[in-house]
Amino acid sequence: MCNFTLVLKISLKIVGTILAFALVIVSCKPEVKEKEKPKARVFEGFHPLLDEIIITKQGVFRGLNLNSKAEAIKTVEKIAPIETTPGHLYFEYKADSTTNYSIDYTLNNDSLEEINVQIDSDDLELTSYLFCDFKDYYANKLPNPQEDKGYVVYNCFEGQRKPFVVSLSDNSTPTKGRINMVIYKDK
Repeated sequence: MCNFTLVLKISLKIVGTILAFALVIVSCKPEVKEKEKPKARVFEGFHPLLDEIIITKQGVFRGLNLNSKAEAIKTVEKIAPIETTPGHLYFEYKADSTTNYSIDYTLNNDSLEEINVQIDSDDLELTSYLFCDFKDYYANKLPNPQEDKGYVVYNCFEGQRKPFVVSLSDNSTPTKGRINMVIYKDK
């Protein structure tokens, strides 16, 4: 009888342990991962880097227009400037492992006079693709582009806005991709 009681106690402990383990497993719900919603594209049909570099369709670049104040520029940019002087704000960004870009804003009396963008990439195919996308984007935004010696120039004389120029150039070498864009007041 003593052996039977001992076996019964051990069996009850094993059954109790199995039941407790089963309850833990049943009560644990699998972690439901929330699907990341893809970020809405600003420039559908263009390379995704335009969303990062130009940011918005408003303004001439990154939501800014010439004559903007330094504070407006600092609000638009995601990081602190690398260089700051009374007439100059300079920012650098790393887009991915092969591509980076810099933006140099020139101000006169706290009024934006010029934007100089340089995009560098180790991927020559990407550089060529981006250059074409920049050309197409500004061709849709500004009238009558003119191409000369590797430069594409867009002049804006519309409405009451002061005239400005957007100049694009592909200055790539056989080993390094480089796009330059300068936006400045037409005097």
